[in-house]
Amino acid sequence: MTPPLRPPLKVALAQSVRELPTGPGWSYEPKFDGHRMLVFRTADGVVLQARSGRIVTAAFPDLVEAALAVPSGCVLDGEVVVWTGGRTDFAAVQRRAAATPTRAALLARRLPASYAAFDVLAEGDEDVRRASYSLRRARLLAVLGELGPPLQPVPATSDLETALTWYETLPASGVEGLVAKRLDSPYRPGARAWRKLRHTDTWEAVVVGFVGPARRPTALVLVLPGDDAVAVSSPLGPALRAEAGRVGLRPSPGTPTAIAPGWGEVPYVPVEPGHLLAEVERGTVRHPVTTVLRLREGGA
Repeated sequence: MTPPLRPPLKVALAQSVRELPTGPGWSYEPKFDGHRMLVFRTADGVVLQARSGRIVTAAFPDLVEAALAVPSGCVLDGEVVVWTGGRTDFAAVQRRAAATPTRAALLARRLPASYAAFDVLAEGDEDVRRASYSLRRARLLAVLGELGPPLQPVPATSDLETALTWYETLPASGVEGLVAKRLDSPYRPGARAWRKLRHTDTWEAVVVGFVGPARRPTALVLVLPGDDAVAVSSPLGPALRAEAGRVGLRPSPGTPTAIAPGWGEVPYVPVEPGHLLAEVERGTVRHPVTTVLRLREGGA
């Protein structure tokens, strides 16, 4: 008998695409704008893990209480969201994730979190990651079907027309786009086997360095998808500088330089790639400007 799954676990990832994959064998679900989280229902409680592997149980006491209703031995994968004014609020999720234990209970009352589950990794201490997505989806519905908010499965469909309707109508509620998954695919930790179609023209870049002090960097050094060259972001605003310092940049040896638009050649502090990701907007002027919109702790 295999031992039960325990944190930290690597999560399955999605590759950004410009067109939705079509044809038989695909399932589609909304992509909510929140924080990735694994929920471990252990024999003696609940453990919450961020995508990076960091344990964030203390920051979400409301989800811990709700997850006690999940059968022991279950491990869920999904997205934490906070709804304000009828739409998801990413800034509110960031506040919840950054809360100290003393403020977590207060924020849980002011900004209650919801958990949009889209996969199950274990049930009854049985590792089901090798099972097909269609079977895992059925198990997910069986686990959460009668619980209701704040723990609920995301909608999913294999009908392309329904998926396209979601893509056109759900952005008003803060949904980022769609995720497509093969019905016959296993859960592949660390692999980008899923496909993600987003509404915005933003990209997910890997943070490979920073300019300025580690606790409040003035800019980030990034590698964009499909490009081996590094790009220096435009200057970070106060909130992003504080957020970058909070997640903890991990300096690596060396003093490389990069070309920053408007600055010229600047030295930067390299970091181990993969621990921090940045959602960026890339300008299309002659000297492109890379603007950081938000930060996410990395996975694999």
